[in-house]
Amino acid sequence: MKKLSRICLYLMLALIAVLLIIMVWYYASCPVYTFSPPSSFKGDSLYNPYTNILGKTWWKGNFQVQSRAWGGITSGRGNSNESIQEIYASLSYDIIVTSDYQKINRFGIQKPSYVPTYEHGYGIHKTHQICLGSKRVLWRDYPLYQSLNHKQHILHCLGRQNEIVVIAHPDLRDGYLKEEMKYLSGYQLMEVFNRARTSLAHWDSALSSGYPAFLLANDDAHNVNNPYEVGRFATFIQTDTLDARHILEALKKGRAYGIRIAYKEGETLKEKQQHALELPSLEEVTLSNDTLKIKVSTFASEFRFIGQNGKVLKNVKETNTAYYIIKPTDTYIRTEISFPSLDVIFLNPVFRYHGGTIAWPIRYAINQHASLTNYILWGCGGLILVFIGGFLIRKHHFK
Repeated sequence: MKKLSRICLYLMLALIAVLLIIMVWYYASCPVYTFSPPSSFKGDSLYNPYTNILGKTWWKGNFQVQSRAWGGITSGRGNSNESIQEIYASLSYDIIVTSDYQKINRFGIQKPSYVPTYEHGYGIHKTHQICLGSKRVLWRDYPLYQSLNHKQHILHCLGRQNEIVVIAHPDLRDGYLKEEMKYLSGYQLMEVFNRARTSLAHWDSALSSGYPAFLLANDDAHNVNNPYEVGRFATFIQTDTLDARHILEALKKGRAYGIRIAYKEGETLKEKQQHALELPSLEEVTLSNDTLKIKVSTFASEFRFIGQNGKVLKNVKETNTAYYIIKPTDTYIRTEISFPSLDVIFLNPVFRYHGGTIAWPIRYAINQHASLTNYILWGCGGLILVFIGGFLIRKHHFK
């Protein structure tokens, strides 16, 4: 019995040692970057993601919900794939995407609208990313702490394996700091709205630094049988068909808007299903020279036009159509629209650019000298840990 216990102890120590070596290797091999200073949007042209949307179809989507995975050790353990589809379909969602932790869910792969997706990240600070159009799962992460360099390196690695990289719930546990959004790049969307957190300040920080981050609004439900967790948020996407390629392309062009759906305490699923049929919608967003016009399907309590550094530039009350004249000093304008129903629509920004196809700037470069220093320091630290571990094992063995 003693011999068996000793073998189990050695196996456990060996496993811990292997995991420790892997983690040290991850941290040791992370590049150190030089980041470009923040710079606001510039250009003589204005990018309007909603050009020619009048009369087009909007599809209701949710890209964050977890199912039972990994033997039930992760959140979502009570959600079957079938129940997720059934409940979200009953709430009038057309695009229902499951984002299991570190696992691409293959349920519904036969459907044209199927988007291979997973949620990346297993660190203690919930620095997560939603990966859309995924080719494979990235297992690398920095679980104990993440500097700006670590966060940028993960975004860089994910960008090579996914069609779209989304920064998930940045305000949750300070997974991403507002100041960091001025420098990070290598992603296309930000999950600005999530049942757990709203991250408008992070979004405005990125936009104010000239980075065209488009929004995503998700429930991130961990229990789809709880009416409080489902049908709280949605991303409406304008595309001609429910083909996955068209869905991803529309998201990358910003042809989408988020909605925060009003919730009443104690609301039942049946009540939510009825409310889902009555949601306000976006009808028109046009630019005529410097005049931005926005029209919605029903009477709105207020339009708020918001610009650089999240400053409210104009309020328009009690109408279904509002105008804003874009000034030469305006770098971007995003709009929030509140309704008597307490639903709120959030639009992607209209912003300055130099014309043509929009591009996401790469705002980082490897600092070779600092990276080499980092590799050496971590390498020396790793060797010291190995030496200490070996010494302790030998000491215990020869007792």
